[in-house]
Amino acid sequence: MKTFTRQVRRLLKGAALAAAITVSVLTATAAIACRHALYRRLFLYPAQARAWAEVRQQRHPVTLDDGWNEYRGVLHAHSELSHDSKVPFPEIAAALRASGSDFIFMSDHPDADKADYAKGWKGLHDGVLFVRGYEMPSGFMPWGLPDDTVLSAAEPPEALAARIRARGGVLFFAHPEEPRLWNLPELTGMEIYNFHSDLKAADRRMLIQDLLFSFHAYPEQVLRFYCRRPTPFLQRWDELNRARRVTGIAGNDAHQNVGVLGFYTAEGRLRLTDTGHPDKTFRTIHPHLLGRLLLSACCGPLTPGRLLFRIDLDPYARTARFVGTHLLASELSEPALLDALRCGRAFVGFDLLADSRGFVCLAQGSKRQAVMGESIPLEPGLTLKAAAPCACRLTLLRDGHPVVQRESGELAWGIDRPGNYRVEAELKILDEWVPWIYANPITVTP
Repeated sequence: MKTFTRQVRRLLKGAALAAAITVSVLTATAAIACRHALYRRLFLYPAQARAWAEVRQQRHPVTLDDGWNEYRGVLHAHSELSHDSKVPFPEIAAALRASGSDFIFMSDHPDADKADYAKGWKGLHDGVLFVRGYEMPSGFMPWGLPDDTVLSAAEPPEALAARIRARGGVLFFAHPEEPRLWNLPELTGMEIYNFHSDLKAADRRMLIQDLLFSFHAYPEQVLRFYCRRPTPFLQRWDELNRARRVTGIAGNDAHQNVGVLGFYTAEGRLRLTDTGHPDKTFRTIHPHLLGRLLLSACCGPLTPGRLLFRIDLDPYARTARFVGTHLLASELSEPALLDALRCGRAFVGFDLLADSRGFVCLAQGSKRQAVMGESIPLEPGLTLKAAAPCACRLTLLRDGHPVVQRESGELAWGIDRPGNYRVEAELKILDEWVPWIYANPITVTP
């Protein structure tokens, strides 16, 4: 009997040791596979959060005055009128107020190929200005059209562009990563940044790991990690501006439908879909024993068909804060903001990093001055000045080529030749210069 008992004990000890070794091996394997995501969760994102807070605390008023009122808002946004968004207008207004936005230019998808400008909110609602608009084939985003306008998505793009201009509207291009009719004479402007373009280009495996490990604690840092300088868009924009004025804006592309749903299947797999298309699987994972234990501990019973988790990357308030288009206008009204867009009195600011309100860029001569989007003739003593509300690196570019850099947050530069002069601002985050502001150019004529 004692011999049998000793054998049972040996077996139990061996089984316990084998289980401990298995768990250790699985844990080590998982840690090695996710080492980069764990580094970001434990070190990079917390350090970034502290660095962002320090930058925001050092914000200061700008004394340089351009004489205009500044309004910040969202361009390129979807509502319950679109097939891929379920957000009602009252919820959008509440999110915009929470984000500190003054206006929103809608770009809903047409219904049955018809863009009806009698639908949706218009005008001021609880302090937020709503402007109707649609996102149509060929990347068209027409704004400022009369309420009785109905556009057809089936109409040839050249004819549609001519009709938009004839009715007094402005035409912007969304998603510049796609083929576009860049030579359209009716083109008013383009997105020089698009939020969804960055997310589409993100490494899915890295993003999923960040969503699992870091998104709950550091959602802003996770989203910003996948934001890149839109160099191809900026190059296209500079090229177009050599021949004509093309206003650069940010495309928030707000849907509140980008995220991950995790379902447990009858086959014991984790099925991942996106929140906008819950029936479309983009990845299936077969979790090992440790993975199932972690899923069960974090998400509850692993019942086949059960939704284990939902992670929303783009709630409206966060998308509105991530990046904004700042317009210089006489008042908060649709005609005044449309005038700013036509002229290019605008800059793009990544306000999730730090509030860029107050940024000023102008050219001063002996008798007059010009702000972003305006023209001024070359003369002796003509000076371009820029100032930002946070310490940053300012880069002045002429026709897309860097001319000078300053790291004080202020810049003054004597202009000695014609060209399109625009300014970029970058914040120093953990010894890295991070894009913050893209200003529309000031044109210096001969």
